[in-house]
Amino acid sequence: MIKMSQAVTSAALVSVGLFGGTALADSTPSTATVREDRPQITIVGEGRLSVTPDVMKLDAGVEVVRSTAGEAFTAARAAAAALTKALLAAGIAAKDLRTNELSLGPQYKDYPTISGYRAAQGVEAVVRDLDTADDVIDAAVAAGEAVRLDSVSFEVADNRAPLRLAREAAFRDARTRATQYARLAGRRLGRALEISEENVTPPRPFFAAGAIADKASISPGRQDVSVSVRVVYELD
Repeated sequence: MIKMSQAVTSAALVSVGLFGGTALADSTPSTATVREDRPQITIVGEGRLSVTPDVMKLDAGVEVVRSTAGEAFTAARAAAAALTKALLAAGIAAKDLRTNELSLGPQYKDYPTISGYRAAQGVEAVVRDLDTADDVIDAAVAAGEAVRLDSVSFEVADNRAPLRLAREAAFRDARTRATQYARLAGRRLGRALEISEENVTPPRPFFAAGAIADKASISPGRQDVSVSVRVVYELD
């Protein structure tokens, strides 16, 4: 479930065709196409809100060093199987596990002398219930000494709802600004002639490398969503 803050901030760009020049709002310039037979005002409104991520991705894996390549690879595969089993037992669905690394290579003491072979296998686990995040991490750590924990990241599973709210806020912002400038120009705001979405910033993954060292630091934080919309209004 997506949690959203109640506060929505806004900013706008504005230009008024009546005055033959560019007016500024929030210190950001804008331009307008002016037609003498149809006075217009162009506004770029912005809607922004903050959301709480509801999905965690755990980047984990195993790493071993053995005297031969075959031994290293076999040991890594066995350790990876134990890690996968532990994650499944912790409640991670099989469809939410993905292998993201598989490597095998020599280790050198004094090149070209090979001292051993390193094998690694990585797995990404998607945690859809953040209340179980600590248990999943503990289960991974308990899977064996070969386990490594690289990072966690937080995302919004479905960004359509916050983007829809940001669009509505951007359009309201544009109309509010346009109404104000039309009144200052001694005009009434008419119909919207053109509407175009310009910039969309959906929630982006937030990475927290090393955050798994302490349960208290397992927090999804907040992510911003923003949408800009350019609206051309007719002036009556």
